[in-house]
Amino acid sequence: MRFSLKGAAFLAAVVLGAGAAQAQDKSLAQQIFEAMAQDPGAKPGYRVAHAKGIVCEGTFVPSASAATLSRAAHFRAGSVPVTVRFSDGSADPFVPDNSHNAGPRGMAVRFTLPGGGLTDIEGQAHNGFAVGTGEEFLALVKAAAATDPSRPHPWPIETFLGAHPRALKFVQGTAVIPASFGTAAYFSNNAFVFVNKDGVKQAGRYQFLPVAARRDLSDDEAKAMSPNFLSQELRTRLANGPVGFRLVVQLANAGDPTNDASLVWPDDRRTIEMGTISVTSVVADSDTAQKALVFFPTALTDGIELSDDPLPALRTSAYALSFARRQQQ
Repeated sequence: MRFSLKGAAFLAAVVLGAGAAQAQDKSLAQQIFEAMAQDPGAKPGYRVAHAKGIVCEGTFVPSASAATLSRAAHFRAGSVPVTVRFSDGSADPFVPDNSHNAGPRGMAVRFTLPGGGLTDIEGQAHNGFAVGTGEEFLALVKAAAATDPSRPHPWPIETFLGAHPRALKFVQGTAVIPASFGTAAYFSNNAFVFVNKDGVKQAGRYQFLPVAARRDLSDDEAKAMSPNFLSQELRTRLANGPVGFRLVVQLANAGDPTNDASLVWPDDRRTIEMGTISVTSVVADSDTAQKALVFFPTALTDGIELSDDPLPALRTSAYALSFARRQQQ
């Protein structure tokens, strides 16, 4: 009930407050949602992407440097609760974790702010998104849906990836199978604008970097794993103590693009340690909790603003449609 009520209230607040940007993108968001819902793996009552997941709880403790970048309440408080959902990227809620088609893995974090507010961050286990616009993403989804392996090459998806090298890199990179949800790194890819107490603004992108060493599986190691090994491994790992992630913001230099999530900024860009997320436990009924949960990239708080990246508002609209559908099924 706690997750259901909070999810419904949060959905209403974000959708009603999204403003003109969402209104402009509504038609495109609807097209994307409907195209994703046609995925053969999609099932009633589940998300149309990242359908398989596990919900956890924990805490976030900000670093001393966090408040220099943003005046947001969770970057100034001593400790705040977090809800974390780890997921496979597929539309199939029963996809085997050791499948190369299960990526990209996701990590979504909801911060409960002092006073009861909420703010979200979402990350995927690949630095750089597949495309930079909603129109390109719709074309990608349609190309995948139109691909019939029984037909001669080139398939529609091959044609699209051949013309979009960053999308090809994304598809290849997300086919990698991590050893654990707790040993993968996750990237927001979307740029946000951080505002400190003096009103100084700085664009940046979030990264969730595991405290444990990053590790992926070889093909032979992956084949030996069970279909649900990631959630099982996470439960075992949590039984031995919290799973930690460093929350980092990579800062943009002058001239770095903030409106295209597929363009990766160079590694030499300055980063700021924002704090540590400690995942401590799996919620009692993860399946019920994740059906009621919805994370929005536009669910921001004072001290964090949208950039000129078009995808967060579009994603919020599509997520709202997905949330509404699964509540009715």
